[in-house]
Amino acid sequence: MAHVVVLGAGTGGMPAAYELKDVLGGDHRITVVNASEQFQFVPSNPWVGVGWRKREDITFPIAPCLQRKGIEFIAGHVSRIDAQGSRLEMADGQTVDYDYLLIATGPKLAFDEVPGAGPEGHTVSVCTVDHAEKAHEGYRRLLEEPGHVIVGAMPMASCFGPAYEYAFILDTDLRKRRLRNKVPITFVTSEPYIGHLGLGGVGDSRGMLESEMRQHDIKWITNARVTRVEDGKMFLEQCGDDGAKVRDYELEFNYSMMLPAFKGVDCVAQVDGLCNPRGFVIVDEFQRSPKYHNIYSAGVCIAIPPVEPTPVPTGAPKTGYMIESMVTAIVHNIRAAIDGKDITSKATWNAICLADMGDTGAAFVALPQIPPRNVAWMKKGKWVHMAKIAFEKYFLRKMQKGTSEPVYEKYILKALGIERLE
Repeated sequence: MAHVVVLGAGTGGMPAAYELKDVLGGDHRITVVNASEQFQFVPSNPWVGVGWRKREDITFPIAPCLQRKGIEFIAGHVSRIDAQGSRLEMADGQTVDYDYLLIATGPKLAFDEVPGAGPEGHTVSVCTVDHAEKAHEGYRRLLEEPGHVIVGAMPMASCFGPAYEYAFILDTDLRKRRLRNKVPITFVTSEPYIGHLGLGGVGDSRGMLESEMRQHDIKWITNARVTRVEDGKMFLEQCGDDGAKVRDYELEFNYSMMLPAFKGVDCVAQVDGLCNPRGFVIVDEFQRSPKYHNIYSAGVCIAIPPVEPTPVPTGAPKTGYMIESMVTAIVHNIRAAIDGKDITSKATWNAICLADMGDTGAAFVALPQIPPRNVAWMKKGKWVHMAKIAFEKYFLRKMQKGTSEPVYEKYILKALGIERLE
């Protein structure tokens, strides 16, 4: 009997555990290890940040869901991965041996790379439900004392969608409250242009998002390298196309939500030969570590090169559909490895995104994610806003039920009128 351990129980780790159980059956042991006892649906955090969702709407206890499927669960922090010995060392002293390890931890949030940034500093975040609740607390104070808002992404950020979502959601909520005229909004981003998204743009994402920002009276600064944040003041450099500084800014603000750069979590980043310099897991075409052949990885924690060089460094996002395809490939490769067969399954690195914009939304398809592409497609409409709300309920229900079906492919492709992405 093989023991497969899934490290992380997010939007990659939970589906991975269910799919492993479905493919491996009862002949092999599956254990999920996660720092928290609660699952959280990260794509809903921007709504939590303005009070449109509460914690209980987007979280649920992990253990009962996994145990119903015969999957073991350990809630706790991993202090060290002994890759040579195929063992996890937990912070409480216990150890977990494995035959195969699937790393799906998500990222470490690198607020420390910009002095004064983050929930412990002077900006808020929507990267976790805890951070989103703190963002909502700050937003309530803003409603009492309206003033300038800065939303955006720090240098080396790779997930820009939630920043755009939060800017437009704030705009929508403030208009409903008849306070928008008292709250100027500036979008500050490391992207070389609006709509770059870490993808080099998708279809007419630049033109569409610039138009939306003009219509919603949101100003922007691109090629922005935020250097530090103080109480009520953000310092940044704007770069030219050659990366050289062309202007300094000192922006005063009453409230700011800035997405940080990502790094690999400590216990993963510290494994010799497993990761790149930023701590992201290096994988081959089969989602397997080239050095440790019984370690696989999926999601935000893997190393993917930027789609193109940018004046201020940006990373490439890992979207839900892409993560789902990584997980499926890993599950079938682990099955093959257990059976002594050659591993052959590969992920399709296609990007699909439903971005909420308050009362409308935009859907993006990049096929493949790294250009040149066969498909670069973007559409906008209220239907996207409604589709994302429906998908939130659909995904949470499926994760609580314990289904192994491909939820992104089944739901989002159907919503977009696409049968399948090849």
